[in-house]
Amino acid sequence: MDCIFCKIANGEIPSSTVYEDEQVRVILDLGPAARGHALVLPKGHFRDSTEAPEALLGHMMAVGARIGAAEMKAFGADGFNLIQNNGEAAGQSVFHLHLHVIPRKAGDTAVGLWKPGTTTPEEMQETAQAIREALL
Repeated sequence: MDCIFCKIANGEIPSSTVYEDEQVRVILDLGPAARGHALVLPKGHFRDSTEAPEALLGHMMAVGARIGAAEMKAFGADGFNLIQNNGEAAGQSVFHLHLHVIPRKAGDTAVGLWKPGTTTPEEMQETAQAIREALL
């Protein structure tokens, strides 16, 4: 497989590694949204979160939380985002599962958040039903 993130995660391509264990490698992003912006990369190849085992997804979130806490301490950040994009329409540009850990300071514009929309109780019921049916 010719996946750049596989090669980085498995040490074939040098990176600025901040953490590594048997399942993941955490590297600094080459195009950071903020100083300390890191990526949690699984060592196995999964296109996105729909292909990965639940235990790995949980491990990635736990590692991301640890990295985010360290970023807050190291850079005086007020918080951090854990962002994982699935599919091109959602902003995924490299098709190897990865979790962004982005330190944030109050008032920064590092990451845009969505604008809350509106709904009705009826629409919420219909939406919930559609999702429940798709889970089967």
